[in-house]
Amino acid sequence: MMAKLRLVFMGTPEFACPTLQMLIERGEDILAVVSQPDRPKGRGQQLAPPPVKALAEKHGIPVMQPARVRAPEFIEALREMNPDLIVVIAFGQILPKSLLEIPRHGCINVHASLLPRYRGAAPINWCIINGESETGVTTMQMDVGLDTGDMLLKKSTPIDPDEDASSLHDRLALLGAEALAETLDLLAAGRLVPEKQDDTLSCYAPMLKKEDGLIDWGKGAQAIKNLVRGVTPWPGAFTMLDGKTLKICRVSVAPGSGLPGTVLRAGREGLEVACGGGSLRVEELQLEGRKRLPAAQFLAGYRIEPGTVLGMKDASRD
Repeated sequence: MMAKLRLVFMGTPEFACPTLQMLIERGEDILAVVSQPDRPKGRGQQLAPPPVKALAEKHGIPVMQPARVRAPEFIEALREMNPDLIVVIAFGQILPKSLLEIPRHGCINVHASLLPRYRGAAPINWCIINGESETGVTTMQMDVGLDTGDMLLKKSTPIDPDEDASSLHDRLALLGAEALAETLDLLAAGRLVPEKQDDTLSCYAPMLKKEDGLIDWGKGAQAIKNLVRGVTPWPGAFTMLDGKTLKICRVSVAPGSGLPGTVLRAGREGLEVACGGGSLRVEELQLEGRKRLPAAQFLAGYRIEPGTVLGMKDASRD
């Protein structure tokens, strides 16, 4: 049995927690956890710790929260710890070469896609938006590029046609922990075989912006359904109704046709909207300032006439 690894863990959001939990349960020697600074949260904008910090503190692990990981004093503090390995998962800052070179086993990253596809900050969202039927996690040896390091181990999983980014996120978080556990076992056995990435197969998954959720009704029904799934829970897919933002939370593809964005049916059977090809049955929605509701319940208290056009312009009923 190899001696416990002396490691530093770098991660910030909920996605990284199952992997940290796995390392704690394995009994690895976690010297410190590095997380992003506390941020204001919720209506009161009170400072809240990132999920990874909360988990580390619960287990009595020292936490560091540098504003910049490039700061010389932070790099010096890491160098003094002399870790065997740094594990990085959804940390949120690019690591400089001077930091990557500190541990003797380098830095291993757990990335939520099957590299070299979907490098970048939001792989879970973009693989759904683009209609992929499979994704997974990759562990890789980090280099100075953005998700360009040598791949160590992959685990894949099918994407359910109705799955949204929220449930896929939770599944991949658990899969990431499994992938890292296997990677560490291979490292201990001296059986890790790094594999170069083929840059020609890569695509970029940039961080989502609010406007990425805007629905273009001119697109086909399936493409819009994929958008709705891919931007749930954040930023959420939306359109306009009577000058207000209407969030579209859950949809299914239907065979109707009409001018894109036009309401074909609105009643007990729900809300059906024409797309560039086919139509969508809206199953759950939320109007600005109101609660999220099943479409039939929403329509019982808010009348929408067939023929109403949803979109950026004021979809008023005159």
